[in-house]
Amino acid sequence: MMPNETLLQQQTRRHFFNQCGIGVGSIALADMMASASQGSAFDVSSNPLAPKPTHFPARAKRVIYMFMAGGPSQLDLFDHKPMLNQLNGQPIPQSYLEGKRFAFMDSSHRINLLGTRRTFQQHGQSGAWVSDLLPHTARIADELTFIRTCKTDLFNHAPAKLFMNTGTGQFGRPSLGSWLTYGLGSECEDLPGFVVLQSGPRGPRGGSVLWGSGMLPTTYQGVPLRNQGEPILNLTTPESISNAQQVQVLEAVRKLNAKRLADTGDEEIATRINAYEMAYRMQTSAPELMETNKESKETLDLYGIKDPKETSFARNCLLARRLIERGVRFVQLYHTNWDHHGGPTENLEEHLPSISREIDQSGAALVMDLKQRGLLEDTIVIWGGEFGRTPMGEVRESTGRNHHIDAFTMWFAGGGFKPGTTYGETDEFGFGPVDHSVHVRDIHATLLHQLGLNHERLSIRSQGLDFRLTGVQPAKVVREVLA
Repeated sequence: MMPNETLLQQQTRRHFFNQCGIGVGSIALADMMASASQGSAFDVSSNPLAPKPTHFPARAKRVIYMFMAGGPSQLDLFDHKPMLNQLNGQPIPQSYLEGKRFAFMDSSHRINLLGTRRTFQQHGQSGAWVSDLLPHTARIADELTFIRTCKTDLFNHAPAKLFMNTGTGQFGRPSLGSWLTYGLGSECEDLPGFVVLQSGPRGPRGGSVLWGSGMLPTTYQGVPLRNQGEPILNLTTPESISNAQQVQVLEAVRKLNAKRLADTGDEEIATRINAYEMAYRMQTSAPELMETNKESKETLDLYGIKDPKETSFARNCLLARRLIERGVRFVQLYHTNWDHHGGPTENLEEHLPSISREIDQSGAALVMDLKQRGLLEDTIVIWGGEFGRTPMGEVRESTGRNHHIDAFTMWFAGGGFKPGTTYGETDEFGFGPVDHSVHVRDIHATLLHQLGLNHERLSIRSQGLDFRLTGVQPAKVVREVLA
């Protein structure tokens, strides 16, 4: 060990030994790298993702966010409304529609109520209502915190997804995962602090801006991992390049970047230096992470994984657990398509049951797996979409519901949330809250609070203004759902 050598430099040295073989040339190369980094303007030990102190003691350290892209129908999954079934086919009272806008319905015309075909039962000691579409989720009801009165501002998919992820419908703002890695850093040195996993027939509407870093340095943006081929494109060194040659190139690039950083003080150059070094370490860590076939048969069966190399939401749930075990701060799983308006490819009769089966067992398994490994206590698990669905049906070829922003259901587990709790009550049709409305900003404030961050203090100055996740509108920590 060299004098004043950091832990990261030690690990880098060991990585070089493993890649190049222990010998005189390897030792000289490692010494050159460590010495050069100590003498440059930018030290590899000044990692922008290094763990940072919290504003106050935290109940949670990390987050797994299962994002159900498209807007799950809370009225067919969690919010049991017998009156809606009794009045099925009758027009909703006009008083509910006054001043309301919908994505594909005109509130000035007759709109009929739509009951559910699903069977609801209460589950666990908490008596939480869950429909027959989610039998595995029902079995862990006492581990979950349901909020049935979530509210958002935007009723079209891409803006609403952006709002749920960044606190605004405007492009260019940091996402939730970016804010967390900016505020807390990461506990992992050889994987990104914020990782995105995708499954379903297509990517979520809105694309990469949903996990972008906005005006924060790009170090904090989400990194999508691919399920097939290389986990990250261009990560593998060409066969014609030796490890020693690669190290020499990286060191030359690092020196040039460090000189430019000293001249300009541009944070993006520091980000680039860190990205090169992270990419080098990930050449080993990323492929190892993806080797889910090394998990036990018991674990694979728990998640419902038949082929551990096949792309699926179930495999992504298992990868999420493997990522947070390695210290990744924020993992977001996007699964499409929950947009059930009615029609040949997106209806409540056929396609809602199908997609529910795709996520039910593995989502519940993730919670159980985290708990049995002692990780749930300080990991927040989130399940939900960008909005919910209307209690009124749409007139299409088959049964569907429109986008609804006034009341929808999300659930949370672990990380200091109060298990076995259902918070908020909606009216007899499930149209709006009768108590405890919880806005997206309140959800963000509560998540930050559990991670030891004050939402009013976590901010960044850009173009003369101070920006924060919860914006300038009122936001509150929902303490009633916290243990």
